[in-house]
Amino acid sequence: MNRRSFLQLAAGAATASVLATAAQAASKRPLRKAIMYSTIGVKGTPLERFRAMKAAGFEGVEPMGGMGREEVVAALKETGLQAASVCCHTHWVKPLSAPDAPTRKIGYDGLIHSLHDAHAYGATSVLLVPGVARNGVTYQECWDRSIAEIRQAIPVARDLGVKIAIENVGNDFIMNPQQAVDYLDALNSEWVAWHFDIGNAGRHGPAEKWINALGSRIVRIHIKDFSTKPPEPGAKGPVRPKLLDGETNWPAVMAALDKAGYRGWAISEQPGNQADSVDTARDLAQRMDRIFAL
Repeated sequence: MNRRSFLQLAAGAATASVLATAAQAASKRPLRKAIMYSTIGVKGTPLERFRAMKAAGFEGVEPMGGMGREEVVAALKETGLQAASVCCHTHWVKPLSAPDAPTRKIGYDGLIHSLHDAHAYGATSVLLVPGVARNGVTYQECWDRSIAEIRQAIPVARDLGVKIAIENVGNDFIMNPQQAVDYLDALNSEWVAWHFDIGNAGRHGPAEKWINALGSRIVRIHIKDFSTKPPEPGAKGPVRPKLLDGETNWPAVMAALDKAGYRGWAISEQPGNQADSVDTARDLAQRMDRIFAL
């Protein structure tokens, strides 16, 4: 064997060893890949979209509340995908923090509907943005109003066996880990937990600091990257880097999740143009696998 052949063989063996180690690490970390329904860029019916995500390598989806319940149940059954969570469909447009009671009532009804959707789909949590602290709504008003509405929904969550999972998001509310802990403490219910969004926390992070503070109260995670760089001139569509191309410290995030004992669903919430075909969605799923193996 000449020197070139030997070096090529050695390099190939080293690459295979790295890939095998990564695959082994991914298999040991108990995380399951899902994708948020509203971020599936593939066009078509829920069944057609579910089929595409199944082909791309996902195990689950996160439906929106208020979808056609029977249609979603049928699509889950046919594809074998599971409902990782349900995202409340009213929390942005009709927030629980709204100044007027009629708007809050619509938001509350949307949360209740989403809890029933989750129960029907076999999901055990509903993602909820608790309120929006802007447009004349103060932080304290958002706190007080949203907590009052969520407390009313807790008995329904308990009866259905579905947790209300608060998400950290760009709503000018709960912008650091201690505020998140204080909010859960104020609600003081085993039926209210946290849906942790890694990319959202990056701007108020680091994300691993949030994970260390919330610990076992995290019941779902959104896999999302972020960048502090301004968008390129003339950029069109959602501006968010692909997973692993942003500024998230993924090894530190994975280590923090391990320390917190997190297991279960990891749900992608990258822009729809990163899952607008089976091929792009497969790339997204493979990037998640690489993160899980870190």
